[in-house]
Amino acid sequence: MNWMILIIGGLFETGFALCLGKAQETTGKESYFWWAGFIVSLFISMFLLYKAISFGANPIPVGTAYAVWTGIGAVGAVFMGIFIFNEPVNFWRMFFVFTLIASVVGLKVVSN
Repeated sequence: MNWMILIIGGLFETGFALCLGKAQETTGKESYFWWAGFIVSLFISMFLLYKAISFGANPIPVGTAYAVWTGIGAVGAVFMGIFIFNEPVNFWRMFFVFTLIASVVGLKVVSN
C-alpha cells in the first residue's frame, strides 16, 4: 500500500510542476488558479511522501522513497514539458528519461 501512496504522491509532484509552468505562462485570475493548484499539489505530494515513509507495517526507507518520488516527478515533468509546453525531443533526452525510469523500477525491485 505504501508504494501506491508513493506513486500517487509522485504524480502530484508532476502536477505541481505542471501548475508552476502554467502559472508562468498566464496572467490575472487564471494565474491565481494555477498558483493555487501548485500549492495544493505541493502539499498533497509531500504529505503522501511522508505517509509512505512513516505509516503501515512496511514503511519505505526514506532514501528509496525520496528517489522514487523525485524520479516519478522528474519523468512526469519531462513528459508534460514535451506534450504541453512543446519542449524538444531528441534521442539523448529520451535515453536518459528511460534510464531514470529503469533506475526507479530497480529501486522498487531491490527494496524490502
